[in-house]
Amino acid sequence: MTESASPDGFQPLRCAVFTVSDTRTPESDSSGNLVVARLESAGHEVVEHRILPDDRAALETAFREWSAEPWVEVIITTGGTGITGRDVTPEAASAVYTKAIPGFGELFRWLSYAEIGASTVQSRAQAGLAGATLMFNLPGSSGACRLAMDAIILPQLDSRTRPCNFAELMPRFGER
Repeated sequence: MTESASPDGFQPLRCAVFTVSDTRTPESDSSGNLVVARLESAGHEVVEHRILPDDRAALETAFREWSAEPWVEVIITTGGTGITGRDVTPEAASAVYTKAIPGFGELFRWLSYAEIGASTVQSRAQAGLAGATLMFNLPGSSGACRLAMDAIILPQLDSRTRPCNFAELMPRFGER
């Protein structure tokens, strides 16, 4: 993990944020920028923020490379989780996962239903472990990213969340 815990027990994590899009630019990447801002406000370190194309092979390669980096503990992607032909993020990420975390997608869609109704069934948001790296694949909408970050991801990345959280389990995910 990044550094020793603060006096209040918070353990900052090193995170990479990838927006999957053929059309977004750094200026128009509202979802990626929201994720970065939320992570930094919570006290985590964003070690990489970039835009990747909607290309399954390229995504899978990037996910494998970044999840193998010992200094990347969490990868969060935005975009490419829908059901159109160009939406390939879940397939690319699933090829890299060593363990799926199905509860994330289930909880995300349950919470999302309260905001957008039955349209939430179009989301293939998911999470998993890629070796010892946590990966979260979020939809490209800012509202969906806000919901996932605030209601699920940030609490689970906070070592003070009880009764349990991902941050405290990270040393047991595997060798780094």
